[in-house]
Amino acid sequence: MKNTLKVILILLISSSSVFGQDYVTKKTADPEALQLYAKAQESGMKGENRMAIETYEKALEIEPNFIDAYLYIADAYYALEEFETSEIWFEKVIKIDPTYDTRVLYVLGALEYRMDKYTEAADHFEFFLKLSHKSPSLLNKARSMMETSRFAAEAVKNPLPFEPKNLENINTELPEYLPCFTADGNYMIYTSRYGGQEDFFQSQKINGEWIKGINIGEPINTLDNEGAETISADGRFLVYTVCNRREDFGGCDLYFSEMKNGEWSIPQNIGLPVNSTAWESQPSLSADGRTLYFVSSRNGGRGKKDLWVTYKMKNGRWMQPRNLGDVINTSGNESSPHIHADGQTLYFSSDGHVGMGEADMFMTTRQADGSWSKPKNLGYPINTKAAENSLVVSLDGSIGYFASDREDSKGATDIYSFEMPQSIRPKPVTYLKAQVTDAATGFDLQAEVELVQLSTGLVYTEAITTESGEFLICLPSGDDYALNVSRKGYLFYSENFALKEATSFAAPFEANVKLQPIDVAIANTNENETKTVILKNVFFESGVADLKSISKSELDKLVILLNENPTMKIQINGHTDNVGNPETNQNLSLNRATSVMNYVIKNGIEATRLTAKGFGESQPIDTNETTEGRKNNRRTEFLVK
Repeated sequence: MKNTLKVILILLISSSSVFGQDYVTKKTADPEALQLYAKAQESGMKGENRMAIETYEKALEIEPNFIDAYLYIADAYYALEEFETSEIWFEKVIKIDPTYDTRVLYVLGALEYRMDKYTEAADHFEFFLKLSHKSPSLLNKARSMMETSRFAAEAVKNPLPFEPKNLENINTELPEYLPCFTADGNYMIYTSRYGGQEDFFQSQKINGEWIKGINIGEPINTLDNEGAETISADGRFLVYTVCNRREDFGGCDLYFSEMKNGEWSIPQNIGLPVNSTAWESQPSLSADGRTLYFVSSRNGGRGKKDLWVTYKMKNGRWMQPRNLGDVINTSGNESSPHIHADGQTLYFSSDGHVGMGEADMFMTTRQADGSWSKPKNLGYPINTKAAENSLVVSLDGSIGYFASDREDSKGATDIYSFEMPQSIRPKPVTYLKAQVTDAATGFDLQAEVELVQLSTGLVYTEAITTESGEFLICLPSGDDYALNVSRKGYLFYSENFALKEATSFAAPFEANVKLQPIDVAIANTNENETKTVILKNVFFESGVADLKSISKSELDKLVILLNENPTMKIQINGHTDNVGNPETNQNLSLNRATSVMNYVIKNGIEATRLTAKGFGESQPIDTNETTEGRKNNRRTEFLVK
């Protein structure tokens, strides 16, 4: 900054011209004053700024309106880091003649911005812009600095609550940064640099505290630098950045590894078309694992480095990346994207959008038509004049994590957490963590898991359980979901999550999913021994037997099950709560069971394999004294005959 200011001042003096007769310049000053001016110049060149100031002031005693002397006195005080005094002398130049060289206004604005005098800085940048100037580059910089100063002036008047806490058990005297977390918030991977080497470390949260991190080891960490990572919600898929490997496509490429049988697989280059001959880094994986955001300097961008997105296809390959467009990307640099688990809120850093300074953190929200909202600055003091980036937000949106070299850091850079202000929180998200077992043997099962958005009927996410039968999927608020767990040779399991009206979550969901083997169900000809399957995502219009359209995804699963098992016969049962007349409830339950049977027949299943039966309110599975209990009693189910 000092050198830049010196260069600008030299340009000011060398190119200046006289606009009035109330002051003198080095071309018109008294010879004695000019000798003192030259002597002061020599002192300044030697770094003897105090001596230079004294000599300039002697020249001013001879020529009180020697404008060039005022300029260099201002510069000398700046070099001495006496910014308030420097500002005073620049203002004297403007008072003498603001048009002597309009760039003085730009320099004064930059100085006042540095001093956190944002309003004054903005005014001087605006003054500069109103006066004619032949440098388009300087005009663009002034316009940007004016907007930055105006924004900063308002931001500091309206600070957000912000109390970052050092993660002391994680941080060491070495730099730690770029944290990422599994959905349950209990597992963290971060980057640490030591001896010029970057490696990944991992930590767990035990009893609410992060324990000391350990090196993640091979095959992820190598003699190369590994950094800028993202991990899937279930902790089973890692995408990260590796630079300058001989086999890479560009300067930095994205790699991936999968957790199998408790160990990370040999990392693989994610390949074309995600990687290119340019620079790819800083990935962020969506909660469902099917969308990947990253930063690239590839052709087709809007600026130096842009945010891009790619989608995973059914065959496991990634689609051609797409630029996120002009709303997000600028002519500057966008970096460190973080797509929250709600799938709609994207946090990122940018030096191209208006903010506090070098680079600020922003948020944008995906709209109903797939476009992104205008980015919102996260505000002061989360953003400052320094560069801020790499924000990661917890599943429920309450906690933010970032890295900083703040004064209380233990090393060069530490990881911090803070409570997210309400105004910049994403939609709350919870998760379902479940274990799938064989209902007959108790053995762990690998099974297919599918989560459907009931409002659209589209699959929100799908997964395969681990070798030990475990799965974890995220459940964003704002919609209702149908969960289906299936495996060939077993009756499927369904669950409903009504989260459309949810605004917060007290605790995540946990389940022990026991899949009933079909051969066991067929062998149990006694109905009392046969376990029924409740169709928890079959819904009817109130008081009648008309199926709601959102029932389609679940009923289609039933059709698939019957097609895969052509000898299976089932009985479809309807049940109600005890509200109303028992005879009416009996008829309603039978009519609803019949509606389900008719849907299945309409979709190709022989009528001879199906029967429908209504039980009215006679077989409750819960109390009828609560709303939730009555809801559970109003159910449709099937059993194998």
